[in-house]
Amino acid sequence: MTVKNLKAGRTFATTQRRRRRFSPGWIYVLPAGLWTLLFFLVPLAVMAIHSLAQRKGGKILPGPTTANYEKFFEKDYLLGTLVNSLELTGLTVLFSTPLAFALAAVIAYLVPRRWQLAALILAVLPFWTSYIVRSYSWLLLLSERGILNSLLIDLGLIGDPITLVNSRVGVLIVMVHYFMMIMTLTIYVNLRQIPANYLRAARDLGAGRLQILLRVILPLSLPGIMVGIFLTIVFAIGDYVTPQIIGGNREMVMPQAILLQIGRLANTPMAAALAFILMVVVVLTVVGFRRWIRMERL
Repeated sequence: MTVKNLKAGRTFATTQRRRRRFSPGWIYVLPAGLWTLLFFLVPLAVMAIHSLAQRKGGKILPGPTTANYEKFFEKDYLLGTLVNSLELTGLTVLFSTPLAFALAAVIAYLVPRRWQLAALILAVLPFWTSYIVRSYSWLLLLSERGILNSLLIDLGLIGDPITLVNSRVGVLIVMVHYFMMIMTLTIYVNLRQIPANYLRAARDLGAGRLQILLRVILPLSLPGIMVGIFLTIVFAIGDYVTPQIIGGNREMVMPQAILLQIGRLANTPMAAALAFILMVVVVLTVVGFRRWIRMERL
């Protein structure tokens, strides 16, 4: 190595040391940190503090007090909204998972490779429509004089219309239709990453289709399934539109209770407490799925 190259190397090393000295690492994360502080942590702190206030006699009395949280656990109708949200979310996950897995498997293994993109586009077409418009479309479809009941009556399968609107069944149908597509995408990505050699090796070793599904495909697609379940839980538990439009007020869920506290009762501290409780449930979900929500595993 020549003297000239040595000097150049020393100059480069000196320049790098100066850059590291005058460019600490926190500068690169400062914009994201400020954004998180201003638009997440500060509003969250304000909501938490406001939830410790109390509304009495038409006035907001500053806290701190835990009266709103105590009321939530004492009043059955408030606690029941959380139970309804959890039950509806659990049922949505229960029905969405096998349907999404079946659809993703059909697209990944039965549809020719050149047509798979088109199949995925057809699967996500509902996302291109406004969620509110889509919910009202389902309302027309599921109502007592809607398309579904009219078709079943014309075919002679039923005598009287089936009540699907203002019921949990109707809400569940719409939510499964919507969130099944989200789960289909996460599972499909995982299925496409399973090496074809694994499937051929299983067949060469005498495994049947069911054994390949249960012992090869299903375990290797588990990360995609769990990510889809996680996204479904996070979105479904905070869904307000579908329970409001399709379910009405027969079984009130937590987002509806929060809007009720704000819109009709003007009890913003109680609404803040309910929102904070719902956020805690979501945080617990994130903690429970932390090993599966690493997107690089998909």
